[in-house]
Amino acid sequence: MAAVSLKEVSGSVAAETNEAIGGLEIMTGNGQAQYTAPDLKSAYELLLRHYEYTYVEPGERRARRRPSADPVERDVTGCAYTGAGGFATIGDLFSENGNPGRKKPFAIREVMTAVLDQDAPPLERWKGLAGGETTVVMHGQLGGNPVCLIGIESQPLPRRGPRPVDGPGSWMSGTLFPHSSRKLARAIRSVSGVCPVVVLANLSGFDGSPESMRERQLEYGAEIGKAVVEFDGPILFCVVARYHGGAYVVFSRRLSSGLDAVALEGSYASVIGGGAAAAVVFTRLVRERAQADPRVRAARKALADARVGDRRRVEEDYERVLADVMARVQTEVAREFDSVHNVARALDVGSLDALMTAKELRPSLCARLEHALEEDRAAAASEG
Repeated sequence: MAAVSLKEVSGSVAAETNEAIGGLEIMTGNGQAQYTAPDLKSAYELLLRHYEYTYVEPGERRARRRPSADPVERDVTGCAYTGAGGFATIGDLFSENGNPGRKKPFAIREVMTAVLDQDAPPLERWKGLAGGETTVVMHGQLGGNPVCLIGIESQPLPRRGPRPVDGPGSWMSGTLFPHSSRKLARAIRSVSGVCPVVVLANLSGFDGSPESMRERQLEYGAEIGKAVVEFDGPILFCVVARYHGGAYVVFSRRLSSGLDAVALEGSYASVIGGGAAAAVVFTRLVRERAQADPRVRAARKALADARVGDRRRVEEDYERVLADVMARVQTEVAREFDSVHNVARALDVGSLDALMTAKELRPSLCARLEHALEEDRAAAASEG
């Protein structure tokens, strides 16, 4: 019979060290460890850096502004880009020639660090949260003001460990999964009443696989909307590429008077993206156009005239031609939809507050953030 220690009987564990009970391997993966440090000295230094961005002095309303030598008017498009996608500069991934339709993958951390003050190195929080890789949370400064900057990873990422057969094979670009949704909501809640939230969004929506539904995707997605509603302070939401699906709902300007929604010119914003619209909403239109295509009509006539012995081969030719034409027509319909449902239309219908060029990204964000904080201070003074 195995021996049972007194610690086990009392409801504790038999291990003597953090490493023996799992330590960072467990607590980083489930989000309990928000940062990691190699030793005690580094841990103290990390804690003090975190306080620089999040500590609110008694009697003050937000984390205190700190001096920065980084010019507010700095153009981020000239910043070097070293991530995925084959771009040379940040400006390349926002150009129509370098990234048509804003569909090429790119590393969101490169954009985030380019936008933030360069003389205040950011801290990334919950970096090791398993399943939350598509949400990136950084504490840093924007124009000297402490902010929580949130980005949505815009390149596919490999999954770690085993996965269910009814789940995605990788974490897809611009998509929120259950734990990345949880991470995003948690990030917003963690700085309510502390500092503003700035979101750089390339967000096509929430994953709807059976695995994600089983992992409480709807609940965690709703938590984002709830966090936005209850947030104490300004939220600056900036569309840098695409903004569709459930994201269009949980970051709606109707949820909070403190939410300022803007977008880069050339990006896309609508309840549903063109690709999804063509595949789900306009299926009848796609079929009708495909059936009217000369190649499909010729293949259909050949099928009708085929002899019995040739019918199977002709059927395979017809199916191949139809699939090719359907794919092309879907792309055309998606492009037509996006050409109408772009950020200019979102601005016209009131879903966005303003548009800006990529060169204006940092200057405009700094200016809008400063204005929002001034309004926040004025509101606090009138209440007090």
